Amino acid sequence: MKKTLITLAVLAAATGVAQAQSSVVIYGTVDAGFVSERGGVNGNVNKLDSGIASASRLGFKGTEDLGSGLSALFLLESGFNVDSGAQGTGEALFGRQAYVGLSSKTTGTLTLGRQYTPWYNTLSKVADPFAAGYAGSAKNLFPANTRTSNTVLYTSPSYNGFDGDVAYTFGENAASNRIGRKIGASVGYSNGPLNARLAYNNTSNDTATKETGSGRNWLAAANYDFAVAKAYVAYGVNKGDNSAIRNNAGPNNTNTNAFSYNSANFSTDSTTALIGATVPVGPAGTVMASFIHVNDKNAANADANQFALGYSYALSKRTSTYASYAKISNKNSAGYTVGNNSNVGTGDKAFNVGVRHSF
Repeated sequence: MKKTLITLAVLAAATGVAQAQSSVVIYGTVDAGFVSERGGVNGNVNKLDSGIASASRLGFKGTEDLGSGLSALFLLESGFNVDSGAQGTGEALFGRQAYVGLSSKTTGTLTLGRQYTPWYNTLSKVADPFAAGYAGSAKNLFPANTRTSNTVLYTSPSYNGFDGDVAYTFGENAASNRIGRKIGASVGYSNGPLNARLAYNNTSNDTATKETGSGRNWLAAANYDFAVAKAYVAYGVNKGDNSAIRNNAGPNNTNTNAFSYNSANFSTDSTTALIGATVPVGPAGTVMASFIHVNDKNAANADANQFALGYSYALSKRTSTYASYAKISNKNSAGYTVGNNSNVGTGDKAFNVGVRHSF
C-alpha cells in the first residue's frame, strides 16, 4: 500500500512539472460593425463588415520550457469574416500566422513560417494611433508589407531599452534565389513614455527572365506618452517598383461624383508622413486622430492627404465599442481609398461603428 501511494505521488508530481513546463492557449478576436463608404467608383456602399478595428481571428499558441532559459514556441492563427462566418477569399486555414521556433532569454527568439514583417510591426505598434485599424488606418496611405510566408525571423532581447529584429523570406524559385525574396529589419528603443523605431523592407521585383531591382521602404516612427495624450509621428521613404500603393480601387471610374483613378498608376518614388495622437477620455474612452500626407515625386505628382478621427470605449477588459471617420483628398488622379484593418475600402471617405471582443 505504501509503495502504491509513493508511486502515485511521484506520478502526480511528474504530471505537475510537465504542466508547468508547457502550455497551450486558445485566443481570438471577434470584430464586426456597420461601414458606410462614399465616393467610390461604383457609387456609395453601406454594409456590415468584419475586422474593422482588428481582424477577426482564432488562434492557438503554446510554449514548452526546455530548461536553461530556452523554450520552444508555436503559433497558428486563422482569419474569418464575422458577417458571413467564412474565411477570407483565397485565405489559407492559418493564413494570418503560422510559425514554430525557439526562444532564449539571453540570445533572443528565432521563428520559422508565416509571420508579420518588422516593417508592419513598426507601422501598427509604433507609428499609427489607430493601430492599423478603423477608418483611420495608416495602411490606407502607407505601404503595408504586412506578412510574409517562408520567413525566418530573429528577434533580439531588450538591452537597456534597445532591441532589433531581422527577417529573410525565401523566394523558393529554382531559376534564382532573388525571385520572390524579401528582406526586413528594424531597431528600436523603448523606455518609459518613449517608444521609437526604425524599419526597412526590401521586396525583390526580379523575374525568371529579367532582373528588375526591388521595392525599398524605410520608416522612422515614434510615440511619446504625455499622460494627458500620446503623440505619434512617422516618416516613410519609398523607392522602386512595388514600393508604394496607389490606385488600389481599380482603373475604371464610371461614377462622375467619385475621384479619378485613370492616369496615376503606381508611384516609384514617394514619401509618407504622419502626425497623430490618442487622448484618454474618462476611465474607459479614447479619442484617436491623425493626419497623413503622401508626397509623390514622380511626374504624375499624385499626392494625397488623409484626415481621420475615431473614438473607442472599453465596456470591459475584453469588449469595446468604437466609431471612426476618415476622408482622403486625392490629387492629380491618385486613387487612395479609405479602408480599415481588414478591407481596402471603395471610396475616398468612410464612417464605421462597431464592437470588438477578445478572448
